[in-house]
Amino acid sequence: MELPLFPLNTVLCPGIALPLHIFEDRYRALVRHCIDTTSPFGIVLIREGREVGTGAIAFTGIGTIAEIRDAGKYEDGRFDLLVVGTRRFEIRRVLSGRRPYLVAEVEVLDEHVGDEEAAHRLAMTATRHFVSYLELLQPRSGETADEIDVRVEVETDDDEPEGEGGEPDPGDPDAGDEPRKRRVMIPDDPTILSYLLAGIVQVESPRRQALLEAETTEARLRSLLRVIDREIFFLERRLRIFAPDARLLGSRRS
Repeated sequence: MELPLFPLNTVLCPGIALPLHIFEDRYRALVRHCIDTTSPFGIVLIREGREVGTGAIAFTGIGTIAEIRDAGKYEDGRFDLLVVGTRRFEIRRVLSGRRPYLVAEVEVLDEHVGDEEAAHRLAMTATRHFVSYLELLQPRSGETADEIDVRVEVETDDDEPEGEGGEPDPGDPDAGDEPRKRRVMIPDDPTILSYLLAGIVQVESPRRQALLEAETTEARLRSLLRVIDREIFFLERRLRIFAPDARLLGSRRS
């Protein structure tokens, strides 16, 4: 299949939502094409070069298909987008000169679990370790840290029961006083979980790209556990000033 390409200095994993601010003419054209045709585009990690301006860039051969979930357009032609990663793809060849933006012939990659029993066991272990990692990210006494702003697309469920038909109970005097609490449902599928955790853990883009490129879910979860345990080691000893990757905060600009 042919897919418009959007090279960025970040890695998008399946299931992760990413806000984008589009201002360059070539990417405005890309967005207009995707909106008009209700088609996705591909996000790939830049290895060398810059996101904006002209000049040669080198990017990874494996990326993630991004579907536009929400789009807002300014009067001057700029866009604010919210996209969600869906499937991985591999670039077969870049089709130059067809559009003002990059287009490539790509192959959508199938997902292979590997050893299913091992993958489920690793998924449970990774979830436990990730909880410990999140707890360590909380600032200690006298420390400050910015809130991690990473968006995901996962199922949620009501935290508290409601009245008939899912509506607030009209007989409850407190009904409507507070917003309903929601809780994130941890995916049972090891593949979905592996991408979710790979997209949230705060690591450098090359490490995240390596997780994205893992050939099997089992391999990704094994690598993910090493990454999480490495981050836990540093956080426990406060060997680094921890902060969310700035490139994952707020809107991407291009």
